[in-house]
Amino acid sequence: MAHNELIILGIESSCDDTSAAILKNNTILSNLIARQDVHNEYGGVVPELASRAHQQNIIPVVDMAIKKAGIKKEDIDAIAFTKGPGLLGSLIVGTSFAKSFSLAMGIPMIDVNHMVGHVLAHFIDEDGKDKPNFPFLCLTVSGGHTQIVLVKDYLDMEVLGSTIDDAAGEAFDKAAKLLGFPYPGGPLIDKHSKNGNPDAFTFSKPRIEGYNFSFSGLKTSILYFLEKETKKDPEFIVKHRDDLCASIQKTVIDILFDKLIKVSSDLNIKDICIAGGVSANSGLRAELQIQGEKRGWRTFIPKFEFCTDNAAMIAITGKYMFEKGLFADQTVAPMARFSIGSGSV
Repeated sequence: MAHNELIILGIESSCDDTSAAILKNNTILSNLIARQDVHNEYGGVVPELASRAHQQNIIPVVDMAIKKAGIKKEDIDAIAFTKGPGLLGSLIVGTSFAKSFSLAMGIPMIDVNHMVGHVLAHFIDEDGKDKPNFPFLCLTVSGGHTQIVLVKDYLDMEVLGSTIDDAAGEAFDKAAKLLGFPYPGGPLIDKHSKNGNPDAFTFSKPRIEGYNFSFSGLKTSILYFLEKETKKDPEFIVKHRDDLCASIQKTVIDILFDKLIKVSSDLNIKDICIAGGVSANSGLRAELQIQGEKRGWRTFIPKFEFCTDNAAMIAITGKYMFEKGLFADQTVAPMARFSIGSGSV
């Protein structure tokens, strides 16, 4: 490292977005994402199509990220990539690229846990934005994961609670499908909920011990309710779409916050963060503000572009691992399942 600054190339390819970012110390110089629209017509992500699209996208996206950052590839000190969790075919593309780039440039590579990345997105420098103090709690909500993480240090985390079935994002998408929305339906529920009454309809909430979540019962409750009402009035969903969306969204958010409030109170931790793709949901963000003011929490949500899957969060995690000398070698293999607290972090 001839220069005084640490420059890391981050690669994220865990699902259907190919992303590359350049990080200089704690500042993101570029963060590019190539989205895949091919899955919309299938009503969900098709793993085989996703990995093919990653193969087409990865070199142009990395090339653009380097150019946009205003650096040369020779300036890069290390490459950080998502090892897992995620779709194996998609992860293989990112891992193979990282191995080749590391060999070609003679630089170390760092294998990052995607879920740790979501948490550490809070430490990307943003103008005038405060950062949480350790220990803090992070509610990580995405299409594939829902967990409450106790964050003791940058690389010392413990999952206190997680979903025993569907993730919150999955619950939104499945409910959206029942309402006749196209995939991905979560953002459409959010959009329609803004004009609806969240107390119009009541859906069942699970009674799960401890800090774990469950969302599969909610989906069943919505399904039976809609079947019953559409028998009486075939136009029921169309007539009540906004209220249905608002009520479903409120139920999901209530389930999440019931547990988050409990953990915060039990451990007496007041720095509360939200991360992951579903943290873009306006209802969730609003509830965090409300509960924060009510309970004296300091609340944190990363910038929108750092909430969804992105390489900036992989690069910042790579930086903390680089400083601890946590590098991978050429034998590293991606893992579809990779929980926080296992492996190098």
